[in-house]
Amino acid sequence: MSKLTKLLSACGALAFAGALAAPGAAMAQQKFITIGTGGVTGVYYAAGGAICRLVNKDRKSHGIRCSVESTGGSVYNINTIRAGELDMGVAQSDWQYHAVKGDAVFKDQGPFKDLRAVFSIHPEPFTVLARKEAGIRTFADFKGKRFNIGNPGSGTRASMEELLGAMGWTTRDFSLASELKADEHGAALCDNKIDGFFYGVGHPSANIQDPTTTCGAKLISLTGPAVDKLLNGSPYYAKATIPGGLYANNPDPTQTYGVLATFVSSSKVPAASVYQVVKAVFENFDDFKKLHPAFAHLDPKHMIKDGLSAPLHDGAVKYYKEKGWM
Repeated sequence: MSKLTKLLSACGALAFAGALAAPGAAMAQQKFITIGTGGVTGVYYAAGGAICRLVNKDRKSHGIRCSVESTGGSVYNINTIRAGELDMGVAQSDWQYHAVKGDAVFKDQGPFKDLRAVFSIHPEPFTVLARKEAGIRTFADFKGKRFNIGNPGSGTRASMEELLGAMGWTTRDFSLASELKADEHGAALCDNKIDGFFYGVGHPSANIQDPTTTCGAKLISLTGPAVDKLLNGSPYYAKATIPGGLYANNPDPTQTYGVLATFVSSSKVPAASVYQVVKAVFENFDDFKKLHPAFAHLDPKHMIKDGLSAPLHDGAVKYYKEKGWM
């Protein structure tokens, strides 16, 4: 072998070794976690931002940098975690359940066996708002009206379709079934482009506060045989009440039903990363609860079990055992 050939071989070996070592070295210095949330005016985005803020506060010690992505919501987040494009995300408890089972909107993909629960967050009552001048008293009054059913990929949209099915309705029962995102439906209501919308959200929410204050929008109760059918047949649904006086021009309590917002991940996300995220939230729990009014009454003992259908992530289990909660 010539000196030149030996030199080239040595350089090649060093380059190959460097190529193997470089990513590991970079990963040791900084790991990145991306959380999928929802629309920027919803509580999901606030929850993701709150979690990332707490994680990033100590990133010099654990080497994890957390970022938030505004997304289409629950179903989108679960599908994108499944594809390996998001590490974690917020999802309604009903769509966590359906993803584990591989039914409803996840029927074609089958059960998501790698889905892992991390903790649950705030209650999410399904909230229906009507334009003040539309003359709506009950949800049935929306028949033949212009109604926003939610954007495809959102948990709200999927839950809306479940409600319509229980009622024996289809989207054709509305004169217009718009597919606006949550960030858009309040303005559309006040601009007389729609007569109402359906939205699963934690309260209080700026998304509901804006149209009730700006154009006197009215909260509409969700009760009756169809809702009772859903409550009796679905373990992830529960009755809920939106307190009277929480929003302008709505002095009376609003009876409805809803789910829990949950935080999910995949078994493919390293346990060490999930452990640090969980630790950041619960070691700074008083600060976390102050980051949004919807978090005010959270209790860790309920957060580690309520609304969780998927197995707990190993990283979360490690922290909960250390705390003596499991």
